[in-house]
Amino acid sequence: MIPNNFISIEEACSKRDEIKKNGKTLVLTNGCFDLLHAGHVFSLSQASKLGDYLWVALNSDSSIKRIKGLERPIINEIERAYMLKSLSFVQQIILFDSMTLEREIEILKPDFYVKSSDYSLDSINLLEKAALSKANTKIEFVGLLKGKSTTDLISRIKLL
Repeated sequence: MIPNNFISIEEACSKRDEIKKNGKTLVLTNGCFDLLHAGHVFSLSQASKLGDYLWVALNSDSSIKRIKGLERPIINEIERAYMLKSLSFVQQIILFDSMTLEREIEILKPDFYVKSSDYSLDSINLLEKAALSKANTKIEFVGLLKGKSTTDLISRIKLL
């Protein structure tokens, strides 16, 4: 049986306080990470270099269904978290069920919030952007590996 690799938002707050107390920095990113691939790993690796701790806010199965349709996710949240947590540069996984991350941002107050370079300041959700501003969080963008996406991977598999 695969272990649960999530921490609660309450536990995350406690760990965040300890990180701050020790003068360390917290990097937060988020996503679905369905069919984990080299593009995901590359972007997460780049994000981890921006601070001392990289935490991933992982979309729940139900939130992915609302975002991407009923046929997704392909990999369930327990397995996606297990794979992400196995990456040496990912310290914590927080599961979230909403369509946006402003609640988690407001509570955790990360030092850095990271999105991949297919996003821009203009494309970040307005509620998330307001929460980031209120938390005094710096927004960073990390590179992508061209042609490496879950959608591309699904398309290639369908051709088999």
